[in-house]
Amino acid sequence: MNPREIKKVLQRLQNQEMSLDEAINKISVMPFENLADLAVVDHHRHLRTGVPEVVFGASKTGREIATIMQTLAEKGLGALATKVSESKAETIDTMLPHAVYNSRAQTVLIEPEQKIKNGKGTIVVLSAGSSDSQVATEICVTAEFLGNEVHWIGDVGVAGIHRLSIALDPLREASVIVVVAGMEGALPSVVAGLVDKPLIAVPTSIGYGVGLGGFVAMLGMLSSCAPGITVVNIDNGFGAGVAASLINRK
Repeated sequence: MNPREIKKVLQRLQNQEMSLDEAINKISVMPFENLADLAVVDHHRHLRTGVPEVVFGASKTGREIATIMQTLAEKGLGALATKVSESKAETIDTMLPHAVYNSRAQTVLIEPEQKIKNGKGTIVVLSAGSSDSQVATEICVTAEFLGNEVHWIGDVGVAGIHRLSIALDPLREASVIVVVAGMEGALPSVVAGLVDKPLIAVPTSIGYGVGLGGFVAMLGMLSSCAPGITVVNIDNGFGAGVAASLINRK
């Protein structure tokens, strides 16, 4: 049960359109569900934190992901799984034909029964190179699932810094900016020096040997001379999408 449903129940109780026992029965839905040895699904996470439980698919089988997603979706809020390979997605498709797989983002999505806009403005996602698109797309899918309007601008890294000019107007109109970069991770510092918006930096594992799988990009972002940048973990598009969504809430 989500906060809007609980408000409706309490309003009906207040207006004497529902008995106290009926209201208790509605609200006292089990906050979690034990799926044998597979998972303990947290149905009230959205109520507590504003973000529903999302399935991390990297260490699960396709059948396990589909089972958990179906359990979550039955509550009406939809479901999202991240880090899902194409082979796992094929299994999920046979079990959940209404689920949508995004091969670039490596996400599986079941839309909520009623999609509600939660964001007060636009989240702009900026990615340095086309090789960063997997993480950038995961951010977009996550933020849209959480009820935000998202605008993605790609391939504007510092190797051709003049390309950033095409993004200046959207960046200045954004409520929140998420900047994705690998290599040396310089793009967030540049952008932060041009705008007055909250900025989340996402290092990616894209880069040559000395980049150490995104570690150099992450250190560069953490060491930025531009104040106020928030940095998430390497390749953590989902975490960045959630953070941007929470900042962008009404």
